[in-house]
Amino acid sequence: MDSSTTSPGREDGRMVRVGARELFVAELGEGPPLVLLHGGGPGASGLANFTRNTAALAERFRLIVPDLPGYGRSTKRLDRNDLFGDLAAAILGLMDALGLGRAHLLGNSLGGACALRLALEAPERVDRLVLLGPGGIDTSRRPPTEGLLHLMDYYSGAGPTREKFEQFLREDLVFDGAALPETLVDARYAASLDPEVVANPPLVRPKDLPDPRVLDLTLDPRLGALAAPTLVLWGVEDRVNPASGGRSLQERTPNSDLYLFSRTGHWVQWERAAEFNAAAIAHLSKPASPHA
Repeated sequence: MDSSTTSPGREDGRMVRVGARELFVAELGEGPPLVLLHGGGPGASGLANFTRNTAALAERFRLIVPDLPGYGRSTKRLDRNDLFGDLAAAILGLMDALGLGRAHLLGNSLGGACALRLALEAPERVDRLVLLGPGGIDTSRRPPTEGLLHLMDYYSGAGPTREKFEQFLREDLVFDGAALPETLVDARYAASLDPEVVANPPLVRPKDLPDPRVLDLTLDPRLGALAAPTLVLWGVEDRVNPASGGRSLQERTPNSDLYLFSRTGHWVQWERAAEFNAAAIAHLSKPASPHA
């Protein structure tokens, strides 16, 4: 079920076939399996998104770090009629291909929406959840933020430009844009110009959805029965997904804790890496959930 270009456990990764797709996956560390799901900004990919976290997490867990469909080295196509469902199905298929019966899921932004949707679709496959400013929360109850519009419009109009990209990263993604090193901006911008991505942008403004509720996970009645212990982490100054979503999600899930980070934007795992790593490890290291 997979075609491997390097040996398992190598951080430089391998390609794994999941249905009609090829997903790039890096694996590192040993222990209980933990799938890290990156966000949906232009130029995003698995390892790059968690560059300040993998070393600490790999000391306790077997990390599975894919490039989501539409990103990085993975196949560039997504079902925009059910974006979160398509991503969740792809990651569930990846778990099957890797022989993972159950795993922890940790998702940032778009990856958080993917993780939550997967947990709703296949709760028996998920042990614990960590959600960082996840997408798909209260989207039917408020207009999109300027940061989210900048993300979805990056490939529209005149197409991707350095000015649009730097505005999103430095003004929307983090609280203190000056803290982002130029090398990080350069690498992400170069990745955003991949011709396959430009031809098939993974995130655009939704049009003519058959059911707009597929983009608002808080309308899913299954949330109230979600048994997986969940840690929700959110930056108070998040300009992409408002921090009010944290409380809204906590009110709808029976077994969730919420941490809010002051002077922090959308990229909690980068801006507050040490605290994020400690909180995630503590949550994921608790005894197995009752439904295991």
